[in-house]
Amino acid sequence: MGESPPHEILEYLMEVRSLKESNLVDIIGSKDVVTEIIDGKRNISTNRAKALGEFFCVSPKLFISL
Repeated sequence: MGESPPHEILEYLMEVRSLKESNLVDIIGSKDVVTEIIDGKRNISTNRAKALGEFFCVSPKLFISL
């Protein structure tokens, strides 16, 4: 999983928890930003990676592109 692109990891974690994009608006920001991240059109910022890491109880590093 750690070798997958961050947006695919996010999609997987959402699927496992049966979450929709709307569930992440309070964590990431606007629905448009959530959609762009999930579509791979926008990178996940460090602050958003930390917030997602806390929310999903995983390392924020999973959400940061190298």
